[in-house]
Amino acid sequence: MKYTESKIKKASANRYMNQDQLDFFRERLIIMKDELRIHLENERTQLGQQSRECDDLDRAQIEEEIHLRLRILDRESKLLPKIDEAIKRIDDGSYGYCRNTGEAIGIERLLVRPTALFSAEEKNRQEKIEKAYRDS
Repeated sequence: MKYTESKIKKASANRYMNQDQLDFFRERLIIMKDELRIHLENERTQLGQQSRECDDLDRAQIEEEIHLRLRILDRESKLLPKIDEAIKRIDDGSYGYCRNTGEAIGIERLLVRPTALFSAEEKNRQEKIEKAYRDS
């Protein structure tokens, strides 16, 4: 039985990360990776083709836009290794479980963020600790 997002959400908790669910997330991650690669290639091509023949004011605006797009591309490109790591976790059986606590990350969270390493509770705890360090 091929799982859909709807079926994944309705699956029994005692069947968490069964083979159908793992196959579903593997396929989702592969599609995500392929789409991201195409997007990154298209963006880089567009950036390379932008004309720089304009006055100083326009040039400054274009350069600021290019700088912003490059920052976004850099951030998006950092997602590729995270996708590969998630696929490796599917292969080794650790996918879907919090790296720190071993608890289930949860289907809902994985549907939103299939590369998640931590349960929502653990991520919130980490963010509170980071905020406390920043504030002190």
